[in-house]
Amino acid sequence: MEQDQDTSSSGLGIDQTSQTHLVEAARWARFLAIVGFIVCGLIILMGIFAASIFSSMMEKFRGEEFSNIPMSGLGQMMSVIYIVAAVIYFIPCLFLFRFANYMKTAFITGEQETLNKSFQNLKVMFRFVGILTIIILCLYALGILMAIAGAAAGGL
Repeated sequence: MEQDQDTSSSGLGIDQTSQTHLVEAARWARFLAIVGFIVCGLIILMGIFAASIFSSMMEKFRGEEFSNIPMSGLGQMMSVIYIVAAVIYFIPCLFLFRFANYMKTAFITGEQETLNKSFQNLKVMFRFVGILTIIILCLYALGILMAIAGAAAGGL
């Protein structure tokens, strides 16, 4: 890679200022990815212990009026939800970590292919987060519609 500027067919290039910004962005991406991995581990640990924690809490606060309601499956369901959430959160952290590593390597070695892999991982991370955001917004909209329908049906 040239020191001053590497131009592509579109006329864009990575000059020294862009390289400085990308290296710093890669450092922050690596930091955020590592923190994300740690949080994923903590979420998984919480998921593993959620069944026993939730069961003991329910037994402690369950009164006579709720004694006939079975609560045994709720703890296991909470465990599954925590573990699934950790796996979903792990995926963008992994692509962010790959982006950071490839970016650092690209500027050390000067290989265009490594730089391309870095940007590809960044693209995949943003695509995943974007699709997940759309899914969550749709679930929120569905929940709001169900709440409105429930309120309207309950008011009749």
